[in-house]
Amino acid sequence: MMNRRSFFESAGVGLAALQLSAMTGCSRTVLPTIGAAGVGICDWNLGPMCDPEKIALAREADLEGIQVSLGRDPENILLRDPELRRLYLEQGALNGITFHSVAIGMLNTYPLATEPRSAVWVVDAIETAAALGASNILLAFFGNGDLRWHDEAGDPVDEKEGEFSSFRLDDEKVASVVDTLIQVVPRARDAGVIIGLENTITARQSLDIIEQVGSDQVQIYYDLGNSTGNGYDVPGELRLIGNDRLCEVHLKDWNTPLLGSEGCMVDNAAAAAVLDEIGYDKWLVLETSGRRDQFLEDTRRNVAFARETFRMA
Repeated sequence: MMNRRSFFESAGVGLAALQLSAMTGCSRTVLPTIGAAGVGICDWNLGPMCDPEKIALAREADLEGIQVSLGRDPENILLRDPELRRLYLEQGALNGITFHSVAIGMLNTYPLATEPRSAVWVVDAIETAAALGASNILLAFFGNGDLRWHDEAGDPVDEKEGEFSSFRLDDEKVASVVDTLIQVVPRARDAGVIIGLENTITARQSLDIIEQVGSDQVQIYYDLGNSTGNGYDVPGELRLIGNDRLCEVHLKDWNTPLLGSEGCMVDNAAAAAVLDEIGYDKWLVLETSGRRDQFLEDTRRNVAFARETFRMA
């Protein structure tokens, strides 16, 4: 059986040249903000992923950026297409929208730890981020990609000793991910793109993975909703990570699509206080579509909430 290192060598991934000049001549507009870089949204919350026709909708919703998906499925890696990248840049400049990050949600179904082809997608995402002017990529570790160890019933095992959760890791999967990241870090460094890890494990466990990789090119992509739902100490984790190891933050709440409304699970005010304390200066990214058929109204409300709560205005 071919191991992951052999796959890189045989596929030529380690020798792939980044196509940084593919979008020469195109420009993008970055709107000035105070504190965090801006408020963006995941493209899967706008509508179909990888759809440049939704860029104008983001502007209409008072957003400043979009986190773009690399593709919709393994047979349709849409953002490999230079023409589609060019269209994104044209529409971004026209609508004043920045593409601040590129996400690989397919890793939730085809995990980085076990699927050799998923490593190629990481290189694709790095190239796409460089072409679109994005500062980071998001590697997802949910669903099939979960790095937690699961018992015979399929449940993660919480080994917490105090108030907050701490789940047992699947050491074999973690080792495989570390090996892959070591291989792709040079590509990311050459492109000036950060590799962000978004997962179900604690910040301390993620930092341990980063330390094993041995590169500050790998950072944490933090989701306030996921971390709260998993029983983690969100303010403590953000303080532990610090601004230099935090590439971007997702905003959402599992109990309601309206941030800060009655019944919210996430303590956004506490998170905002720590982000302010550590000098967070990157993007805040909405991962919510609002209520059914109320996208514009609810997204504008969430944008306003983010700007006020996270001290952006």
